[in-house]
Amino acid sequence: MTAISPTLPQQASAAEIVTELAHSARAAQRQLASMPSEARAAALHHAADQLRRDVSAILEANAKDLAAGKSAGLPGAMLDRLALDEARIEGIAAGVDAVARLSDPVGQIIDTSERPNGLKLSRIRVPIGVIGLIYESRPNVTADAAALCVRAGNAALMRGGSEAVHSNHAIHAAMTSGLVQAGVPAACVQIMPTQDRAMVGAMLTASGLIDMIVPRGGKGLVARVQADARVPVLAHLDGICHTYVHADADPAMAQDIVLNAKMRRTGICGAMETLLIDARFPKAAELVKALLASGCEVRGDGRAQSLDPRVEPAGPEDWDTEYLDAVVSAAIVDNMGEALAHIAAHSSAHTDAIITEDQSAAERFFASVDSAIVMHNASSQFADGAEFGLGAEIGIATGRLHARGPVALEGLTTYKWLVRGTGQARP
Repeated sequence: MTAISPTLPQQASAAEIVTELAHSARAAQRQLASMPSEARAAALHHAADQLRRDVSAILEANAKDLAAGKSAGLPGAMLDRLALDEARIEGIAAGVDAVARLSDPVGQIIDTSERPNGLKLSRIRVPIGVIGLIYESRPNVTADAAALCVRAGNAALMRGGSEAVHSNHAIHAAMTSGLVQAGVPAACVQIMPTQDRAMVGAMLTASGLIDMIVPRGGKGLVARVQADARVPVLAHLDGICHTYVHADADPAMAQDIVLNAKMRRTGICGAMETLLIDARFPKAAELVKALLASGCEVRGDGRAQSLDPRVEPAGPEDWDTEYLDAVVSAAIVDNMGEALAHIAAHSSAHTDAIITEDQSAAERFFASVDSAIVMHNASSQFADGAEFGLGAEIGIATGRLHARGPVALEGLTTYKWLVRGTGQARP
């Protein structure tokens, strides 16, 4: 595990630890932000190479987490999110390389103008500063978050979940080793040295020390962060994602998309959790049977139950549940208006999709659904920063301020005004 700073007392409180780490992160971030873009990119390539070299150590650490998770009775979907193998570690390293190759937003000119008095104004993108990340389960988040923060000139203070503690620390050690070799201060990417729950509270109340908190995990974590934070929060709510099969959907396409949206990986936030089928869609029974045949439990309203005797009755809570497992709720709706009303009532504003060959229906869906990501004829499992060409993501923001949808480099910047004068004094 990461050692606590030697400048702290042996029994330092969570607040003292966070304060110490945040101060060192602030100093390191200023140094990082002054590095040329090419140097930050090169450092990330070094970090990716170190991840590849340390694959055995990372797998050994991950085995400890998986053994503990099985003993604790973690469900299969959670264990899948936690598990690493050589291919997944290569994917993590490739993701870091991809972030390094992305265009650097720092210093980008957003707009310029000139006032009647001759003042020339411009807005440019700058790093946010010190980013606090509180996340659960998926150890790849450690590498993704570190890479995105470094590329955009930010320092990262990370607190991962206890279920992935050994994996997170192994990935952090590899990343830090590679970055330091390339001249990036080690304090730019720090992981909390203890899993004490008090560390989360100390991060949430570190106003003036941490500039933004990004929670990534289940509803309970996000709810606590939003309730307790005294630091701005980039919210990532649960993924109650809907797929609406319109009356004019192509049946073969609908089946392919629905099966992929639910069953490709059931434990990710972009997985479909509710299927809405238009009553006029001619192949509704076949769609439900295909889900059941794939090993998915279907919980439906009365009309969905009538399609197959294996469909279990859905309770009121099912329409508001992120299963993260091979379970889906299904309802038959009379028209798009009913589908839109259901989505408005139950969506978490993450990702919602329509399957239809009617372009006007798709445009109405785009205009009416107020989610961070709205899709037409595509699986909701594409709700991912890498799939959007962003290299990686720090999370899917479902709020309405600052950033929305997959948050990558641009979402980790703010801006400042530059004002150039020639001696003007305000009258």
